[in-house]
Amino acid sequence: MNGALFQSRSGRTWTKQMKQLFTLVWVLAAGGLCRGADSKADFYVSPQGSDTWSGGQSDPNAQGTDGPFATLERARNAVRELKANKAGDIVVFVRGGTYRLNQTLRFGLEDSGEGNHTVTYAAYPNETPVFSAGRELGGWSRVTDELPGLPSEARGKVLVADVSDRFFTLYDGEGMLPRASSDGFIPLAGGSRTRVHFPKGKLKDWSNVEDVEIVVRPHHAWISNVLPLKSVAVERQMAVTSIAATYAMNRLHFLKTTESCWVENVLEELDEPGEWVLNTKEGKVFLWPRQESPIVVPQLIELIRIEGEIDQQGFLDVPVRNLHFRGLTFMHGDRYSLAEGDAGLQHDWDFFDKPNALVRFRGTEHCSIESCHFTHSGSGAIRIDLHGQHNRIAGNHIEQMGGAGILLCGYGPGTKDVNRNNLVYNNHLHHLGQIYLHSPGIMIWQSGENRVANNLIHHMPYSGMIVSGCMTHFFNRNGRELSRTIRRHEIGDLPRTPTLEDVRPFLHTHDNLIEYNEIHHVMERMGDGNGIYVRGAGAGNVIRRNYVHHLVTPMLMQAAIRTDGGQRDTLIAENLIFKCMAQGIILKLNNRAENNIVADVLAPPRGYHLSLREGPLTEAVIKRNIFYSMGKDTVFIDELPPGKGRETEDRRGRALARAKDAEMDYNIYFSAGDPMLGESMLKKQQQDGVDRHSLAVDPLFVAPENGDFGLKKNSPALKLGFVPFDRSKVGLRARAKKD
Repeated sequence: MNGALFQSRSGRTWTKQMKQLFTLVWVLAAGGLCRGADSKADFYVSPQGSDTWSGGQSDPNAQGTDGPFATLERARNAVRELKANKAGDIVVFVRGGTYRLNQTLRFGLEDSGEGNHTVTYAAYPNETPVFSAGRELGGWSRVTDELPGLPSEARGKVLVADVSDRFFTLYDGEGMLPRASSDGFIPLAGGSRTRVHFPKGKLKDWSNVEDVEIVVRPHHAWISNVLPLKSVAVERQMAVTSIAATYAMNRLHFLKTTESCWVENVLEELDEPGEWVLNTKEGKVFLWPRQESPIVVPQLIELIRIEGEIDQQGFLDVPVRNLHFRGLTFMHGDRYSLAEGDAGLQHDWDFFDKPNALVRFRGTEHCSIESCHFTHSGSGAIRIDLHGQHNRIAGNHIEQMGGAGILLCGYGPGTKDVNRNNLVYNNHLHHLGQIYLHSPGIMIWQSGENRVANNLIHHMPYSGMIVSGCMTHFFNRNGRELSRTIRRHEIGDLPRTPTLEDVRPFLHTHDNLIEYNEIHHVMERMGDGNGIYVRGAGAGNVIRRNYVHHLVTPMLMQAAIRTDGGQRDTLIAENLIFKCMAQGIILKLNNRAENNIVADVLAPPRGYHLSLREGPLTEAVIKRNIFYSMGKDTVFIDELPPGKGRETEDRRGRALARAKDAEMDYNIYFSAGDPMLGESMLKKQQQDGVDRHSLAVDPLFVAPENGDFGLKKNSPALKLGFVPFDRSKVGLRARAKKD
């Protein structure tokens, strides 16, 4: 299990046939948005164009000066000039080919659509324009001299080139090249957030130690840090990092025998095709090539930024409006790094107002990015930061990224609530978190009233979707995680130990609608994560009609849908959960679970259809759910035992969560492998005064062994008022609707 959980070199398990299938689905979705597009535009851009031309013709072979521009920057400037003389929508078509960016292209207030009119930058019909932050690295030669420390298997196979800058990712025709990395090790006791106590012989005092980075899961299994080394004391077996980890760098709290650290970018570990090492002290990069193709070095993290006027301390943001991007491809962005002044979101899963995505909307309204492709980059894909309202992220394909897919990130806890009412719809996200393993597919932080619907998320090392804000205990702390995001000039004086009611007005992750999403094969490498996770958020979030299935890797403490510590006022309804390891729904406090199907939860190491984890469950509702098992190893409901010497609290001092305290009825408990399990569960419940009308009978699914959980006409669930789950409405739509 440990090797699967924390292997330092990821393997590819997604088959070629599946990739072709999902690519076809994305093409159909994207084509739906572009189909029928008029080939007439105000300006055109082409790699064969010229910025001295007028941009008024699409043909780069046109005579005279009336051909397309060569750069999007020149087209942006031409649009600014045109707006002074034209009232109406403006369209720029970008022809197929590759456009190299060596500086971030910025769009500001002057690039907004005027009034209700729009400005659109779109792919020319049936063509694929690619925006790359990479430059081809030439000057390669084969290493013929003896390189101290180079593994024997790499001798005679390694190339070297001179470089003058620092970069953290490198690409060939196949995609991101892996940095040379060591085997994992378990840190010894005595570490801190900046010091790791390593076993003898695992690290050395490299001459270019500042180039070496340590990848560590500090203390918990839900976060990975990539930290540059500052020094290594070999005799004392102590290494110091120049940036602090999220938590103390000791062995994992829950997985004490798991190898949770390794180092990257050291020549001694360059032992496989595709691996590379950068030595900035010598100004050289070493590579064992895996194929014959150009090698590309990234020059940027952020390719495009759309930015209004941001009033950080006040309330007077002026957003860019009515600016749209469609059908473009973005790639070859570099990896972001932790910086001293960073402000972390929950668990440092991402960072506040940080330029770490290929396309960033920072102060926007009624803008969109649709049918675009994000791939082969070291950081995230799309951010909507700070002021962001009525924006649309739809029909995009996001894959093979080092960071997260989509992040909605408002202002920190305070009275300024201006990130809301956005639509995240019909996006296909997979194989993300390739560097920062904790990165989710979609994350919503301090952003409310959004609709996140019909997205497909799969094959991720950690969680599929995170809905988060700020937990109460961070309001009286200092530090990188969450506390730095708090707008203390707005929250006033709080009690020394604030309650949820004290801070609720400052929690803006509220009233989000998360529906019709499909999530599968996430939690493939990390621990203590989920398909959909909610914590530290405000009230009124609804998680409904999602299909979460095949979370099959034996991770620790994972669940399909989870409300975590302190989270209240959340509705989990009408979801289908199938073959998930190892818990279906984790419910706490006054949250509600209604009309869900939780089927065939995979048992090891702990298999619970419904886990009750923090009480009291006063006002909690658990109604009209079907808990169904195909085997005999089944626990329908699990409650934590009381702590030693306690009757009403668990071992952490929290009030016990007991099913008998919830409003619980009209449920079905059934094990096809042993019907007595459902009967004994129901008997226990009814003895406790709940589940009065519930049943321990076969719900009569159509074909559960094949994943068909439609209900037959004579199903007893229908008589209990259960609403059937319609899988046909879940996941990617072949044609994205303008809703």
